[in-house]
Amino acid sequence: MEKILIIQTASLGDVVLATPIIECLSEEYPNAKIDFLLKYGYQDIFKQHPKLHNIFIWDKREKKYARLWELINIVRENNYDAVINVQRFASTGLVTALSRSGIRIGFDKNPLSLFFTQRVKHWIGTEKNLPHETERNLELIKSISNCHEAKMKLYPQDHDYAKVSQYKTSEYITIAPASLWFTKQFPVEKWIEFISTLDQNIRIYFLGSSKEKQICEEIINRSGHKNSLSLAGTLSFLESAALMKDAQMNYMNDSAPMHFASAVNAKTCVIYCSTVPEFGFGPRADNAVIVQTHKELSCKPCGLHGHMACPQKHFDCAFTIDVKQLTDSLES
Repeated sequence: MEKILIIQTASLGDVVLATPIIECLSEEYPNAKIDFLLKYGYQDIFKQHPKLHNIFIWDKREKKYARLWELINIVRENNYDAVINVQRFASTGLVTALSRSGIRIGFDKNPLSLFFTQRVKHWIGTEKNLPHETERNLELIKSISNCHEAKMKLYPQDHDYAKVSQYKTSEYITIAPASLWFTKQFPVEKWIEFISTLDQNIRIYFLGSSKEKQICEEIINRSGHKNSLSLAGTLSFLESAALMKDAQMNYMNDSAPMHFASAVNAKTCVIYCSTVPEFGFGPRADNAVIVQTHKELSCKPCGLHGHMACPQKHFDCAFTIDVKQLTDSLES
């Protein structure tokens, strides 16, 4: 193996969940050039990554399919020994099928998996002890690698740690309060209730994208916590991970920041509202706490990805969570 391509053009969290494949392949083939194809907007997650050679970006904002065809031609010209497709949608299935690579591996759920040389079963359920998504992903390279266990890993650089060093002069926690899905997001009122239980002297840094500035500012203003600061939209992905690494605790929903924390092995407290960790997307940090409602709800989980509104119109999976579970995680 001299040239390998990994494809994952889904969400940011899914990209981080694919990083164990990079770790395993770089260990198995230390001299190989490993490339990664991902969606525009997420490329900085792999900035100066020591184990990746090239980053290819699919810009879906305009001329989506014209740009996809350009990528297919680039992939074909690179003559990869192996193409590993972690995505389960037809677009990346087309890239894989037309890659001209002798080894084309992907999940059987991909509509074009018929044209792969190897198809791997991908199954999600709610039973106990099901594989984590990172373990499902590593099944893709089982036939070409003896490495079948690796952690998610990101590589913040010295300048990333330098940028956030100003925020590390005393003990602090981080909160990433937002989610793309309403039913995955701990309500603003519950974040405020949690913050009201904290000492005013503890520093709280709010993390998120520029789109999430408003919710961070609302929580800060309504909670009245004097030692809170919103960094939403001001830190890069790797700078956020660098800040998480030394936090007393990092609080977030079932969302991408959880995987950032796992990828730098930072202390993690994840709040599950409508989803459940049994799906296989939970935290993998050594010190990780999962918080859920203790109320028995027949409607939980109501879906794999969440909804834009509670289907039952009560959102009890979030509002019945006792914030003491969050404060207890800080004291443990």
